[in-house]
Parts: sequence; C-alpha cells; structure tokens
Amino acid sequence: MSHPSHHARTHPDKPACIMSGSGEVLTYGELDARSNQGAHLFRAAGIQAGDAIAVFMDNSPRYYEVLWATQRAGVRVTCISSKLTAGEVDYIVRDSGAKALIASQSLKATALETAKGLPGLTFWMTEGRAAPFAGFEAAREAFPASPISDECAGAVMLYSSGTTGRPKGVKRANAAVGPQPIDGPNPLAAIGQALLGFNPDMIYLSPAPLYHAAPLGWSMAVQHLGGTVVMMERFDPEAALAAIETYKATSAQWVPTHFVRMLKLPEGTRAKYDLTSLTSVFHAAAPCPIPVKEAMIDWWGPIVHEYYAGTEGNGFCFISAREWLTHKGSVGRGLTAQIKICGEDGEELPPRSEGVVYFAGGGEFEYHNAPEKTAESRHPKGWTTLGDVGWIDEEGFLYLTDRKSFMIISGGVNIYPQEIENLLITHPKVADVAVVGAPHEEMGEEVVAVIQPADWAEAGEPLAAELSAFARANLSHVKAPRRIDFMKELPRHATGKLYKRLIRDAYWGKSDSKIV
Repeated sequence: MSHPSHHARTHPDKPACIMSGSGEVLTYGELDARSNQGAHLFRAAGIQAGDAIAVFMDNSPRYYEVLWATQRAGVRVTCISSKLTAGEVDYIVRDSGAKALIASQSLKATALETAKGLPGLTFWMTEGRAAPFAGFEAAREAFPASPISDECAGAVMLYSSGTTGRPKGVKRANAAVGPQPIDGPNPLAAIGQALLGFNPDMIYLSPAPLYHAAPLGWSMAVQHLGGTVVMMERFDPEAALAAIETYKATSAQWVPTHFVRMLKLPEGTRAKYDLTSLTSVFHAAAPCPIPVKEAMIDWWGPIVHEYYAGTEGNGFCFISAREWLTHKGSVGRGLTAQIKICGEDGEELPPRSEGVVYFAGGGEFEYHNAPEKTAESRHPKGWTTLGDVGWIDEEGFLYLTDRKSFMIISGGVNIYPQEIENLLITHPKVADVAVVGAPHEEMGEEVVAVIQPADWAEAGEPLAAELSAFARANLSHVKAPRRIDFMKELPRHATGKLYKRLIRDAYWGKSDSKIV
C-alpha cells in the first residue's frame, strides 16, 4: 500500500514534481495539502463520488494537484488534449458527462469558446481566471488541507486520440464493488517495479503531454511509489538530453518520434550531455523502426525497453532491450493476457500467420456511449482487440504489422503502410512521414507517401525522385510509393500518434489538409 499522502508524512519536502524548464518544484507535502483542498472544493461544488470532471490543461504542477484531488474524491476524470478545437473539446465534455471543466490559463481562448456551449457546468481555471471560469487556486484555498470525510479512490476515463474517427471514451471495468481506498494497489506501479526498476528513489523524466494515457499513468505510478517526476513543459530533443543530465534522471518513457528527433541532432550536440544516470528507459504508443531502435541501443546501451498496450487496458506486452536484440521488430510477449492471432473468419491462426491481434483473459473495457464500437472490439469468444494486425513467432513474441484500418488495397494486394514508413523515416532528408492509400481508377488505391522534409526548401521534384529511388531500392515494387507529396508539418499527436485519417481524407475529398 502506498500513496502520495504517505510520502507527505514521511518526506514532506521531497519533490513530487519538478518542471524541467522553469525549475518549479511541487513537494509531496504541497501535493497532499492541495489535493485535499481540491477534494473539498469538488464536494462544495456538488461533485460527489462517481461524478465526472474534464481537464483541459497544459503540463504544469497544477495538473497533478487536480488529478490527485480527483483520486481522493472518487471522481472520474477525463483529460483532454490541449491541441483540440473548441468543438472537439465540447464533444468530449458532453460525452463524458462531466459536471465541471478545469482549464489552463494558457488555453483560455479555446476554453472560453467551449464554455459558451456548455451552460450549467462549473468552470475553473488554473494560473488565472476569466469569466465564467473562476480561479481554481483561489477557490481551493478557502478549504482545509485535511482529508474529506468520504475519501475514496477516483478513476480515469480517457478518450482515444481519434486517429481513425471520432474519439471514444474508454471505460475500464472495475471488478471491485463500492468505494475503494485511496492507497490501494497500483497495477502500473507493480509492473514498473517488476520490469523497469521503479523505486522510491527514482527520478523519472516525462517528456510528453500529461493528458495522454502513458505519461499520465506512468508518472502517477512514480508518485504512488514516492519517486520524483521531472516534467517537460513541451518536448524538445536537446532540452530532453539537458534535463537528463541536470536532474540525473534514472528513467523515462518515450515514443519513437522522440528517438528520431534526438538521433537527428548533430553528433556533437548528442555527445555533450552526460546520460549515465539512466538505468532503464522504455517506449510505446507507436511503431518504432528497427534502425531507430538499433541506434538508440547503440547510444544508450541495452536499457531501452518496449511495451505494447492501449488505453483500454485489455493486455500488456513487454520486451527488454536484450530480448529485442534477438527478436528485432517485436513488441514483446503477453504478460497480463494471452495473445491470439485471428483471420477474417475469426479462427485462430498458427505462428507466423498474419491476422488481427486479440487479447484473451485480460482487462475488460467498454467504449462510453458507443456500444457498436464495443461490439466491434469483441471476438465471439470474448477476446478483445485494439484493431492492430500482426503475427507471433514460435516463442510467443508479437510483431505488429499495422492497424487494420490503415491497410491499403491496391490491385487486390493488401499493403500495410508501417513497413514503408519505417524505411522512409531513416532517410536523412525526412523529418516525418505518413503513407496512405489514395483513390486510383485502375488499382482501386495507390500508395502515397506524404513527407515532412527536414528542410522545407528541399520539398519538390528532385527530393521526390530521390525518395522514390530509395524506396524502390529497398521495397518490392508493389509497396514502393507511386506518388510522393509534401507537408510542412504532419498532423501528429504530441504523444507520437499520427492523425493519419486527416491525411487520408485529403485524398478522398473529405478534408482541407494542405498537401503539395
């Protein structure tokens, strides 16, 4: 049993969070007091155990103060991407059933626009105020720093990032009945301890936005154990290396986009930072090209581990750096559920056969207000899927091919973009890439590579020809892109996930994305 309130009693002055840019520190004593005050504030506003609130905030210590208040008041919290428009925020707030919206002052313009369509909600703003948003900190200060009388654990309901459609609220099933104690077991903390060396003395660098499931879950697991989170206001490749050196970070969670951007720093820049404090880092959220992973292990040593899981919590695969070196491209073996690979007919396939990836015996979930989406995720035997396609080897290691919804069918041939993207991103003139299917009169679809060049001035026919030749030299002619277009910046989620739907829609006449 552990919880920030325990660490506040034993180590009140220990940092629970340090902002890597500003150096602002939130101690465990402060986190305990402010989360208690926040829980009192929720009750005073009529927000009871089982009710929901929405959080629309940028990275800051206030985020943890709000989160841990919900986890003491039995409140279900939905964290919303700070990159969304007012209409998108409005949809999630309404769909989640939130009774209150808490926004950062830095997001004031979007928050105020959102509030116009949400009469009857309670509105708070951190680091400032703007009607109808009251100042959160000032409102909280009126309440005691002692626990509320009906203290109980809250829950998190996050929304999918909407990479393939409208975001869906993910409700994980809780087998326990009735209010739960706030210091109950934390499954992610237990996984961190068993596989990644999590401990109370750890210093964990969090380079990604806190509204995403992985940074949110892992950093709160660190605070559950009593470690220190060093949180970046926003990711910058050199600033991340500087933060590791400055704060002597021992662990960090990354996405492959972070790796690509750090690896493309000049050699001298990469070499000038002392990264020897790192003992165990890990990555997930998006496919990692094999050359990128190899380069990271060459640079940091065999401490770069990987997991595969989803917000749904229906399964968890893990592979250590040393295992990966003998199973390159794998995302690991199932730890919390059994992996099943099934064909289009739902029948289970033998090793090395490609099909839809299901988890059997894992955590249960449903999509909030979307029974049809819940049904689509289910196998007749009750297994569940995130919609990914892949295969397993004879040892049970899983290799992902792509998402089923991203598959391109050209001339009757199934083509998965991930393999093509993994190759093109290794080209030194490519900063980012997305491969989609565009309509083709004869073939049905043609393979199109949309490139974000490292230097926009190079966007044009010579670079397109160079990349086409590079692809043809390394891929079969069926997979090589028939067309290469350019975008100044791909619509990528800050956690590394690509909004590929938006790019694909531009070719099918469903969006205004600017592609040249």
